[in-house]
Amino acid sequence: MIEYKRHLVTAALPYANGPLHVGHLCGAYLPADIYVRFQRLMGKDIILICGSDEHGAAITMRAIKENKTPQEIIDTYHELFVKTFKGIGISFDYYHRTSDPLHHKTSQDFFMNLYNKGEFKEIESEQYYDVKSQQFLADRYIVGTCPKCGNENAYGDQCENCGSSLSPTELINPKSVLSGDAPELRKTKHWYLPLDTYESWLRPWLEQGILDGKEHHDPSSWKNHVLGQCKSWIDGGLQPRAMTRDLDWGVDVPHEIPGSKGKKLYVWLDAPIGYISSTIQWAKENNKDWKSYWQDPESELIHFIGKDNIVFHCIIFPAILKAHGQYNLPSNVPANQFMNLEGNKISTSRNWAVWVHEYLEDLPGMEDSLRYYLIKNMPEQKDSEFTWKTFQEAHNNELVNNLSNFIHRVLSLTHKYYKGKIPDFDPDESFEGVSGDELGGFHDAELIYLFDQIHELNQHLREYDFRSALKSLMDISTAGNQLLQNNEPWKIQKSNPETVEVVMNLSLHYVVALSIAMKPFLPFTSDKLQKMLNLPLLKENGELLDALDKIAEGEFLIAAGHQINEAEYLFSRIDDALIQKQIDKLHKPMEKENTASAEPNPDSKYHPVKETISYDDFAKIDLRTAKILTAEKVAKADKLLKLELDLGFEKRTVVSGIAQHYAPEEIIGKQVIILANLAPRPLKGIESNGMILMAEDAEGKLNFVQADEISKLGSIVK
Repeated sequence: MIEYKRHLVTAALPYANGPLHVGHLCGAYLPADIYVRFQRLMGKDIILICGSDEHGAAITMRAIKENKTPQEIIDTYHELFVKTFKGIGISFDYYHRTSDPLHHKTSQDFFMNLYNKGEFKEIESEQYYDVKSQQFLADRYIVGTCPKCGNENAYGDQCENCGSSLSPTELINPKSVLSGDAPELRKTKHWYLPLDTYESWLRPWLEQGILDGKEHHDPSSWKNHVLGQCKSWIDGGLQPRAMTRDLDWGVDVPHEIPGSKGKKLYVWLDAPIGYISSTIQWAKENNKDWKSYWQDPESELIHFIGKDNIVFHCIIFPAILKAHGQYNLPSNVPANQFMNLEGNKISTSRNWAVWVHEYLEDLPGMEDSLRYYLIKNMPEQKDSEFTWKTFQEAHNNELVNNLSNFIHRVLSLTHKYYKGKIPDFDPDESFEGVSGDELGGFHDAELIYLFDQIHELNQHLREYDFRSALKSLMDISTAGNQLLQNNEPWKIQKSNPETVEVVMNLSLHYVVALSIAMKPFLPFTSDKLQKMLNLPLLKENGELLDALDKIAEGEFLIAAGHQINEAEYLFSRIDDALIQKQIDKLHKPMEKENTASAEPNPDSKYHPVKETISYDDFAKIDLRTAKILTAEKVAKADKLLKLELDLGFEKRTVVSGIAQHYAPEEIIGKQVIILANLAPRPLKGIESNGMILMAEDAEGKLNFVQADEISKLGSIVK
């Protein structure tokens, strides 16, 4: 295993066009915070870097919608992000913003480096142009009629009615969002990063952990879904990707480059460079050398992100860093999957979300309750689920009944028996709990057990297995509870005070160990417990490592005679009324949608039923069973898959817009239903002969309408 002198951890830059919800929190920011706090406690040189992502078409679209300037939009959400992250205890070493002049300069310098080295390809293409507004249009700046379902409000990249992936030129009667006029196609030039030429080093780096012939990282430590998504991208054929856009909001392409007028840096070039500019600003303010964290081979780079950002952090950004030539590549990208909410996908447009800033307002003092529940249900390997009822159960059954009750009993008994002072004991006294044993031997054995439990917790954290680490933390509390229950000091205090002294001393050691080990997970609770123990607040400067060293050397974590403060309950039970209030709040926007009008609401959870057709219309449709033989990504089309289908009596090619929902390798062999008599249609130079039937759920997820596997291929579906 490679040993590093220092560690740089980044968390995905949140997009400054809306508030943070619980899915964002457990996707990137909470795991990053846990990991960095742990490493600080182990004495590592480590920093956590982030900032607001403040460029891109979605921000200008929101500004237009709200009749505000883009600057007003980003200022509002940047301030909200800072307040929310602080409120929920995310301990960034620096939180920057990409609208800062330092970031603009850093990004432009980066672009110039690549430009001067000849890394870009200049490619001319046709793009829609709004004559009245005098600007080229991003995909989301164009609306029109969907060629597949007839929705008149489809965007240039996707129809939100049928879920189809589109390109602007596919729209019928396209219109500019800016002026309402029909745009015209004009030629435009952009600078492209030739990802296809980097496959020779990208593939071995990802699959084998080898870079420039040397070991770079252990690929077995990467999550399967991360490597799987990257492999699918590479196997589908990497294509040159534009690094510039025709926009009026963003980082300017350096003006000294010919043809740069009106050009902005692509947000996925600009945004990750925000990690670098944020580090530079941190270094300036803390008298540090930022280059040692980014460019020294003995420094480690780790990205915490959600699964929707995997290819950008594992392929595009590493390609940019490698092309520059002076930067480290990530040793791991522990991306999490998505969290759903009460049986449905989180939807910001429908307000189907638990907003973190609102949670902090509605449930003050319960920051760690949310952190605990999100860690317990963190979508580390697969999508997970948030429900208010299971949140209540986890809080009441685990935080209250286990952790809080154990700690309160120990501290209360210490006050009752010893006036709040840590009891001493004679290690040579016999321990009546085990025949022939001595108190000192019993105490040492229990501390070794505690030592092993903390090491197990630490190993889970090193492996980014935060759910298991949290379970190990609670197992320590459970073991402490069992220590009390097995020895029942309240029953033998008068008859055997020597045994009670060692049991209580041990229990207090468990409490002290918990106060340190819980810091990455429950930082507010750790601070509260440290105060009750009359110990200084943890500065996250090697305290856990010191505690382990003390146990290993037979030293005590807290000295006999130390005076503790009054015992308080760390957590109190949550009653049903509080939970019901949150459930009602969540469903209220949906109820408004359902009762606002008797007419179908296009923003409703479900798409409206289309207009009635006759039987004769339906009878024209020829549906057949078929089997997918091969599947591959379509070049220069992130949303299309080329499928070869077996209909029994013939084989045919179909191009389907499902690449964002399924990887090619996972659908081979599926038996599906195809609309067999649909007129052939060219898509990206491929003639598509038919359409796969898909079922779109209320959240826009496409699922196959599968034929019974015993059906003969080519059978007519009636």
